[in-house]
Amino acid sequence: MGFIQTVKKEINVIRERDPAIHSNMEVFLYPSFRVLLKYRRAHKHYLKGHYFRARWISQRAARKTGIEIHPGATIGEGLFIDHGNGVIIGETTIIGDNCTLYQGVTLGGTGKEQGKRHPTLGNNVMVSAGAKVLGSFTIGDNSKIGAGSVVLEEVPPNSTVVGVPGHVVKRDNIRLPQEELDQTHLPDPVEEEIAALRRENAELIERVLRLEQQINERMGG
Repeated sequence: MGFIQTVKKEINVIRERDPAIHSNMEVFLYPSFRVLLKYRRAHKHYLKGHYFRARWISQRAARKTGIEIHPGATIGEGLFIDHGNGVIIGETTIIGDNCTLYQGVTLGGTGKEQGKRHPTLGNNVMVSAGAKVLGSFTIGDNSKIGAGSVVLEEVPPNSTVVGVPGHVVKRDNIRLPQEELDQTHLPDPVEEEIAALRRENAELIERVLRLEQQINERMGG
């Protein structure tokens, strides 16, 4: 793909997913747009073994945008980084097509692994603000990571993860439409557990009351 085609595609991605952009010219000021163009250039140098040049390009982009993408990372088409300040993408990270990352996201390692030490994101994955995905495992296609979650193990496709450490909530293996990628309306497994305990407690109270009533009736009889 030529440079002009790449620019047009990046502009379309941002305009489709960010309602705050009102014109193509605004996109040129957008950190996500600028850093991804720099990443594509740095990645080419990295693949050729020009590691210093690649890191020089990526570090300059990080200082200007607040988004740090290692030139060794593999990123598919249609990545959208919303706001982006504080986003970190590690060297062996693999990101599929049409993924969305919000500010403060880390796709990092645990510090204990060698070789492939960063996560792999499938297609159509959303990682919400402040979430940390740490380690060499896969986040399945069409999955969502809730804001502030810390994910330390593999996530099946079509799943939602929330909490610290992250808990997986299965979603019937149905692909979520792109317009439903909402980083706030996510299931809360802790709240679900509390609700289940409340239901069980209510059932127990009802059983105790029935037993007391039966005992009283027998004693009265």
